[in-house]
Amino acid sequence: MRKTHHAPGTIHRLSVDSKALAGNRLGDATTRIVDVYVPHGHDGSGLPLLVDLVGFTAGGPAHTAWKSFTENVPERLDRLIGDGKMAPVVVAFPDCYSRLGGNQYVNSPVIGHYEDFLIAEMLPAVEEKFSCGGAGRRGVFGKSSGGFGSLVHAMRHPDIWAAAASHSGDAGFENLYIPEFPATLRALAKTGNSIEKWLETFEAKAKIDGKDTLVLMILAQAASFDPDPDPDTFLGLRLPVTLDTCELIEERWANWLAWDPARMIETHADAIAKLKAFFLDCGTEDQYNILYGTRRIHKALEARNIAHRYEEFPDNHSSVDYRMDISLPYLAEALSK
Repeated sequence: MRKTHHAPGTIHRLSVDSKALAGNRLGDATTRIVDVYVPHGHDGSGLPLLVDLVGFTAGGPAHTAWKSFTENVPERLDRLIGDGKMAPVVVAFPDCYSRLGGNQYVNSPVIGHYEDFLIAEMLPAVEEKFSCGGAGRRGVFGKSSGGFGSLVHAMRHPDIWAAAASHSGDAGFENLYIPEFPATLRALAKTGNSIEKWLETFEAKAKIDGKDTLVLMILAQAASFDPDPDPDTFLGLRLPVTLDTCELIEERWANWLAWDPARMIETHADAIAKLKAFFLDCGTEDQYNILYGTRRIHKALEARNIAHRYEEFPDNHSSVDYRMDISLPYLAEALSK
């Protein structure tokens, strides 16, 4: 629902044929849609570029679609830019949806090499088409799994991204994922502890609920953080816990923890120091306990005197797109300098 009378920007739709995603074990399509927002009165030339990484169960085009009772992201941009609260930018919305319901935006032989896709294929396609972005003028932002993607990309690729924002991005894996493993095992027990049978049952359902998507989320994280190299394992999916007693399998869990931003920051803080802007926030009522991992990232940066902007707000994990009113102008200002 538009909250501004300013003229709307234009949404363009590109298709990117990806080599990086070829051979993914899920059998997902390798041609990917990328919606691109260009603000009114601009053709994109010379503007900074922001890339929106959406949360789990969504794809980029979900953020450009009509939304009831509130704004979608292009409408939010129209208002912020039109009211003079945000410098004009181009924003790309890549579709990284997968058979497992989403993406963590890292390279995985199961889901696909999305880290490579975003950097080596999506970015060049958008920047060439619209003459935007470029070195020092690219930013990445997202919420939840998208926030995780933003955190990881900022820490691993400060040469590519000059600014990043994470809203409630996955961090503090002990608090976030371990509490979800028992429910995952109870669900799998109904199909004889078979991930294959569970997924087949899930995909055949006429109606799914939140319990289903939480199990799917754990499977998607397993595919991202600890894929089984055994070609005989169904889709390369394995869990980091024993199926009967829910005990952590230390070597597998270590693979998960290697991707925890709350741990990665200890060895990648210098990368954040290279950015023009770094924003992270989390709700104090976050039902997935992400607040505590986010605080760890903040404290690690603070201890090293690395400039960043950190905020906590009185809300939970859900429906917090309004926080973009703070992060997006912050990123746009930094990238416009």
